[in-house]
Formats: sequence, structure tokens, C-alpha cells
Amino acid sequence: MFISALDKQRIFQAVETAMEVYENRTRRVKTSDLNEVMMAAIEATPPPSVHNRYPKFKYVTQLPTPFPSFAFFVNNPNYVRDSYIHFLENQLRKNFNFKGAPMEVYIRSK
Repeated sequence: MFISALDKQRIFQAVETAMEVYENRTRRVKTSDLNEVMMAAIEATPPPSVHNRYPKFKYVTQLPTPFPSFAFFVNNPNYVRDSYIHFLENQLRKNFNFKGAPMEVYIRSK
């Protein structure tokens, strides 16, 4: 966002955006809602295979950290590619409005 202190353009809008990002950063999502939305997204766009093996996602939960962190539990985390992790992060941002907040996505073994 571009602002100008000399012309006094978008100063208040910058403060409002900063408050919105703070609210997005402290947002908590219930595990049931998270699993419902993310498992539907995973079924719609399944992960690519690695050596003719597909990772199976079991569930997802939000970790108790100061910023949004999510743990996806998978049968074999080595089969999940980085591009698919970025896809999961984008789905989280889109469906739960984490715009502007830093986010971590972890893939863990079940």
C-alpha cells in the first residue's frame, strides 16, 4: 500500500489495514471447521505422486503459536512436495482470511 505523509493520502487506510492484519494474525480456527474445509480442498485437488505413491492426509489442526501455524498429519510426509505445501497455504489464506499474516504449514507423520 502506498501512502504519502506530505499529501496525507491513505494514512488512515494504512492504520486500518494494520489492525486487520493483527486480527488475522491472532485468529483461531476450530479443528472441525479446519478439517471440513481443507479435506474437501485436498479431495478436489489431490497431491501429486512421488515414485508412484500418494500421500494420505489424515487431519489438520492449528498449533498454539503467536501466529497462524498448521500441522497436517500424513501417512508419509516425505511424499508431500513443496508446491503442494504452498497450495495448502493458499487454501488456508483464501478460506479463513489470513491476509497479510505470516503463516507456517508443517507436514507431520501420523
